[in-house]
Amino acid sequence: MTMNMPMPADLNTTTYWTRLDSPLGPLLLTADETGALTSLSVPGQKGGRTVEETWRHDPGPFRDAKEQLRAYFAGELKEFALLLRTHGTAFRERVWAALDTVPYGATTTYGEIAARVGASRAAVRAVGGAIGANPLLVVRPCHRVIGADGSLTGYAGGLERKVRLLTLEGALHGGPEAVPACAAPDGRGHAAHRHSTDA
Repeated sequence: MTMNMPMPADLNTTTYWTRLDSPLGPLLLTADETGALTSLSVPGQKGGRTVEETWRHDPGPFRDAKEQLRAYFAGELKEFALLLRTHGTAFRERVWAALDTVPYGATTTYGEIAARVGASRAAVRAVGGAIGANPLLVVRPCHRVIGADGSLTGYAGGLERKVRLLTLEGALHGGPEAVPACAAPDGRGHAAHRHSTDA
């Protein structure tokens, strides 16, 4: 299970980076001096990071992340065990933590994430904004969040990549026009439900 670490008060701000080839294209990974993963971006990602002049290129801090990402894309890993560190508002951090609870092979909705973080139904748009700002694609599974009607909706990394990830995880069958095969448990101990194919 991934673990989000608090930001040490005296942490030097050096950012390390590396790239990893993947079925989604070359992934850009960043980490801080503790080795915690701070972002994972794909090419052309809305709000994705780009290498900055002050960053230090060093593959050393990313050995575990690379190994686990390769295993995930090979269909051999269903849950990441990485240290993560993100910097968002308290609301965004709650939403991102809720994403970590959506299991491999399942989907959930924006409304269900809102309920998990104690937000009102009227706050679903804000929840969507927080999900769209997730700095850790793939390892923090925002791709598992879908519309209430079963539609795939948006994805900062592009809808084609969302389809690819959900298909890899077995949560989507029949190509990009299909609906997800199942939804995550609703938090009350109910079994996952299936969306009808005419949603």
